Amino acid sequence: MNTRLAGSKALVKKALSAYQVSKGIPMTTTTRGTGPRFVADCPTRPILDQVADKWTMMALTVLEEPTRFNEIRRQLEGVTQRVLTQTLRRLERNGLVVRRVLETSPVGVEYSLTPLGESFREPFTRLYEWALAHSDEIQEFQRAFDARNAQATSTN
Repeated sequence: MNTRLAGSKALVKKALSAYQVSKGIPMTTTTRGTGPRFVADCPTRPILDQVADKWTMMALTVLEEPTRFNEIRRQLEGVTQRVLTQTLRRLERNGLVVRRVLETSPVGVEYSLTPLGESFREPFTRLYEWALAHSDEIQEFQRAFDARNAQATSTN
């Protein structure tokens, strides 16, 4: 392995460990080879699975203020009612959003971020800004990759 790469991995591993210790996060990784590996019962797995989902990220973006279900759905082009319902229920279960039934006719429902959900806004915003800043570059890599694979499959 390239020594520069190995040094970078070691630095990232040290930074992760220091961060976990500073925040009182239990060390739920094991070391295998040169990098951390999450243990099977790591409590972060289901949480990361939830927040890394595309509809979760988009729904959290829409929830800048209390928002009715249908307004969320209108702002998320392509999401089905079923998928949005499942996404919001998982967010509610994880404590990131709260669901409130409105005493209107017909009865309405609105969702808003909890304090825990608000605390996720900063890291989420950084990730979202990174995605925006690098989307053109990533799309270029995707096109180049697809072109190489199309050539390879057409010659086989």
